[in-house]
Amino acid sequence: MNKFSGTGVALVTPFKTDKTVDFNALERIVNYVIDGGVEYLVVLGTTGESAVLTATEREQVIAKITEVNNKRLPMVLGIGGNNTTAVVNEIKTTDLSNFDAVLSVSPYYNKPSQEGIYQHFKAVAEASPKPIILYNVPGRTASNMLPETIVRLATDFDNVIAVKEAAGDLVQAMKIIQTKPKDFLVISGDDMIALPMTLAGGSGVISVIGEGLPKEFSEMIRLGLKGNTKEAYQLHYKVADSIDYIFEEGNPVGIKAMFKALNLCESTVRLPLIEASTALKMKLSNFLNENELI
Repeated sequence: MNKFSGTGVALVTPFKTDKTVDFNALERIVNYVIDGGVEYLVVLGTTGESAVLTATEREQVIAKITEVNNKRLPMVLGIGGNNTTAVVNEIKTTDLSNFDAVLSVSPYYNKPSQEGIYQHFKAVAEASPKPIILYNVPGRTASNMLPETIVRLATDFDNVIAVKEAAGDLVQAMKIIQTKPKDFLVISGDDMIALPMTLAGGSGVISVIGEGLPKEFSEMIRLGLKGNTKEAYQLHYKVADSIDYIFEEGNPVGIKAMFKALNLCESTVRLPLIEASTALKMKLSNFLNENELI
């Protein structure tokens, strides 16, 4: 599963000012991140605002990204939820032929037990014809998938190949790295600790800031994978402030504001999110200019 080592980026769904999907901007963004050197694309995750897209829009976004990518990079599709039966049905009825894996979030809102989380992903793994990347993000789901549950799933199901670990807890990430099966990948879902997780034995990141700054961030992760700590941390500290900025008012509010400053798309989001404040837009613009990234 070396195709998922390095930097994957969680693609946004750009909107025009009238809030319709901007497919021309989506094409620009896909080409921008590929030209920037990222290793793979993640389609229709949280950053893609999949929760506020219609079924037709989701199909159109998948088709556009697939067309523009043109098999240049591996692709991962987000399919998850808190209704296990619905998730299993979606996996079974979705055309996954152009995708290399499915990213599936731990069930949110219901707050299942660890056994409930295990049984949910058991059903998902048994239904999926593609490899599964677990997604642990307790800040959004209100429940933490513990290392023991992750390792149990990785051990019991050959097609559970990785976890996107976004608890923001480096100790927890290290526990997974310490106890996981040999070929199981631990992928950071938190941009700020992506480098230390990689240096501790992780396999890289599924990133948001890596979408806005693909050249710098993907090179940082590659250096980390090679153990070039000093050079990697130089890049980390170059981009660190921007990571704080893009999450200051929520995701993908901040990254879309950065894309606006880079002339890639509008900063429009759909409710219940609202567009970035003028103050945040100014911070991001100043950061890009001061670091000669525009």
